[in-house]
Amino acid sequence: MDDNLKLSSLCPPSNQLSMSLHNLSVTLALGLALLGLESCGRAAPKRLHSMVEFMKPSTQALAMTEPLLFETVSDFSEGVAMVRKGDSLGYIDPSGQLAITVLDPNVGVAAGYSEDLAVAQVGNYYGYLDRDGDWAIEVQFQQAKSFHQGRAAVQQGNAYGYIDRAGVWVVEPAYDLADDFADGLAVVKQDGVYGYVNRAGAEVIPPKFRDAWSFAEDRAVVRLDNRYGYLNSTGEVAIAATYDGAFSFADGLARVRVADRFGFITPSGDWAIPASLSFAADFAEGLAAVLIDGKWGYIDPTGAVVITPQYAYAANFSEGLAAVQVDGRYGYIDSAGEWVIEPTYHNAGSFSEGLARVQIGDRWGFVNKSTQLLGVGP
Repeated sequence: MDDNLKLSSLCPPSNQLSMSLHNLSVTLALGLALLGLESCGRAAPKRLHSMVEFMKPSTQALAMTEPLLFETVSDFSEGVAMVRKGDSLGYIDPSGQLAITVLDPNVGVAAGYSEDLAVAQVGNYYGYLDRDGDWAIEVQFQQAKSFHQGRAAVQQGNAYGYIDRAGVWVVEPAYDLADDFADGLAVVKQDGVYGYVNRAGAEVIPPKFRDAWSFAEDRAVVRLDNRYGYLNSTGEVAIAATYDGAFSFADGLARVRVADRFGFITPSGDWAIPASLSFAADFAEGLAAVLIDGKWGYIDPTGAVVITPQYAYAANFSEGLAAVQVDGRYGYIDSAGEWVIEPTYHNAGSFSEGLARVQIGDRWGFVNKSTQLLGVGP
């Protein structure tokens, strides 16, 4: 794995579609949501120290309009979505009411909540907000990721480690890079190679791989001798490294690449769909977006085309709907390929907790599955 994190987007790759841990920084452009090992002999965990003094919190509230449109939004998570209007930043609930005001006016970027904490940025440093919009863990990290399974990967100085929800180091910073916990394990990089640690910081799969991904469905992508295969959670090779590219398991299947063709395999490594596709996304809710003759459509787990390729863009299904683009506008279809929300938006995100973020001109709002924009109507 090189050090450029390449997410499995829906655009055909120019080179190997691999994922590394380099850009674990927090990003939230136009509402796209952002980002120690306690081994034997290490000192006991210690409380972290603040590096930033804060100005007096602002009490200015967000001015609401109908429909509710903002400069920046995030997806809904844990009952709220981040919104920004002018210099004001806060979180709204599914009814559009302001639920959380970010108290520190210096916060420039904030993520969605995960395990009741939200990553937030002040200047070049990151901390974590509580559900009252105040600092639960003060700003002090050069990089920070959202909490998963009670741990968050953070960078202090030149090294990454993990903190708990109280802001206490549970894995002291000792790694070049660190990723989220999944299935009880997290990918870490040390001295140019990748391995896995558990929540206590023990290296259960020692760093030795040139590339490694997070576990999903008891399988993790690793690079061996310039080919990609899969480990199981004990560190054994579950699927031999024979692929030119490989991606995480989702819905029981994993997308792999042989030369410039994509296909899907089972957890035992058998072909479910031979590598014959020019490009494909991962399966989600039983369907996968595929690129055929320059248009996007969807296949089922047998490889049969169930929604005819006809879109300029097609996202994964989420909560029964998928965002697709035709004639420069985005709308939403159901699993039968029928329009549920006509293509009228300039951009669109996935449904989360019953709402999806949509772009109208240079502003963002939220739409529900009944086509109603948040803040309009009863």
